[in-house]
Amino acid sequence: MSNGSLEFRSASYGSLEKQLQLQQNGVVVSAIQSARKPSKMLKEKERLFLWICKLAGRRKVGMLILSLISAAVFVWVLYVGKGDSPEGNRASEISVKGSISISDSPSTISTANIMGFATNLVLPPPPPSHFLGYTLPPGHPCNSFTLPPPPADPKRSGPRPCPVCYLPVEEAIALMPKFPSPSPIIQNLTYIWEENLSRDGEFGGSDFGGYPTLKQRSDSFDIRESMSVHCGFVKGPKPGRNTGFDMDEDDLYHMEQCRGVVVASAIFGNFDAINEPSNVSNYSKKTVCFLMFIDEETEKAWRASGLLGINKRIGLWRIIVARNIPYTDARRTGKIPKLLIHRMTPNARYSIWLDGKLELVVDPYQILERFLWRRNATFAISRHYKRFDVFVEAEANKAAGKYDNASIDFQIDFYKKEGLTPYTEAKLPRIISDVPEGCVIVRELVPISNLFTCLWHNEVDRFTSRDQISFAIVRDKLLSRVDFHFAMFLDCERRNFVVQKYHMDLLLERQSPPDSAAVSPPPPLTPSLPPPLPVLETHPRRVVIPTVRGGPWRGPWKGPWRGPVRRVRRRRPRVVYGNRYIAGTQ
Repeated sequence: MSNGSLEFRSASYGSLEKQLQLQQNGVVVSAIQSARKPSKMLKEKERLFLWICKLAGRRKVGMLILSLISAAVFVWVLYVGKGDSPEGNRASEISVKGSISISDSPSTISTANIMGFATNLVLPPPPPSHFLGYTLPPGHPCNSFTLPPPPADPKRSGPRPCPVCYLPVEEAIALMPKFPSPSPIIQNLTYIWEENLSRDGEFGGSDFGGYPTLKQRSDSFDIRESMSVHCGFVKGPKPGRNTGFDMDEDDLYHMEQCRGVVVASAIFGNFDAINEPSNVSNYSKKTVCFLMFIDEETEKAWRASGLLGINKRIGLWRIIVARNIPYTDARRTGKIPKLLIHRMTPNARYSIWLDGKLELVVDPYQILERFLWRRNATFAISRHYKRFDVFVEAEANKAAGKYDNASIDFQIDFYKKEGLTPYTEAKLPRIISDVPEGCVIVRELVPISNLFTCLWHNEVDRFTSRDQISFAIVRDKLLSRVDFHFAMFLDCERRNFVVQKYHMDLLLERQSPPDSAAVSPPPPLTPSLPPPLPVLETHPRRVVIPTVRGGPWRGPWKGPWRGPVRRVRRRRPRVVYGNRYIAGTQ
């Protein structure tokens, strides 16, 4: 029994092998002596624990302890609930040294605080809510692409297309930004509408665009976070519904469903022939809205010719008939869909404007990638191929009879007083021209871009319809206040993705053969009598023969008779080259 007890205690308090080793060395160690004696502190804790257990066995004391524990748990829950306030909800992740993210809960945070861990809460960076541009990978062919020199052909001295480095359609579609580009300063843009138009302080304007005063015009260039400006359609809150330039409800609904890319054009007064886009991918045919705006005159002509049916479709184009046209000038009417397309397609992200005489020959996504996304721009327009200065452009418009000369002079004088100066090289490299070729506009429909086209349309509505004249003053005023991501590209690049056609009158003149029934036959030739023979006048002494050489007849010759006149033909000199004779001139 003693041996078993010894073995049990040895196994409990010490190592039996160690004790046997010590015994072999002549040292006798007691198993009880080898164990540590408990300290006084441990004995006092054990006595306190036993005393608490005795007290807890009583009813009143146990209930008191349970109440204290419940109160402590309640306070702890309140403390943890503080972390669930809106302020605490800002962080949903814990970043450990900025490299690892783990999901947490309020209890995890509280446990860490109670246990004394030093938790460093670092808010993760918010996901990008704006498109900040991109760069093509190193070695990409478009990075080293340069324009070749123009061909030295003296017979073709006018404008011509030049090569452009586009990405394949699939790559361009994949690079479409998921987020909009940032709009500097302005975040919320609303538009003024009035049931009863106010014409106080009138200085130009119309019932369609309103009559903003000069003070309102000046305030519209003061960029703020929230702005409300005149932008056409002032007679109602929704464009196209009793506002002028009215459209059918199904057309308005169709435009509201455009949520990606819009390609827009317009033909008024049956002035142009419709051009079907070519080289368009199947993806673009399904996702891009092709909108063609026409007036009732054009609609009547197209329906009479059988071109337009009841489905309002011609190829890829959705035909939208605008009624109650606010202007008599077709050029001014064309500026409505050109500059205010964002008002008619409020959910679209990008737009490409084409004049009615142009044919699109490149996929829209390739155009957007090349001129907007790759350049991190929100507005792109081609510059004029020949003119750079607004004042030169105004004189050219006057010489061509594009508008009333007095109105052009008044507009130019007004801009001079506002500080518009002739174009010089000092504006480079930020501004490469003051005159655009406005038949193509590529832009992103963000607040700053929409504000620019609204203010540009206000100038067209207030002054002349020649938008090339009012372009520079609006652009310069905006660029002086914000960093507007604005770009101008070469006219030859524009001619690469659009083909310019003739207007309808010239097209009919060139294509239609002359009508044989309409052309009257020439009158029959009447036989002409031979001229009368000269009359011989007899003289008692001689016979006088009149001559017709040297001019009209002047009467009989009164000098002596010298015989008939003899004509001598003079030979032309020749120049000899080798054995060949080449006739020369005298």
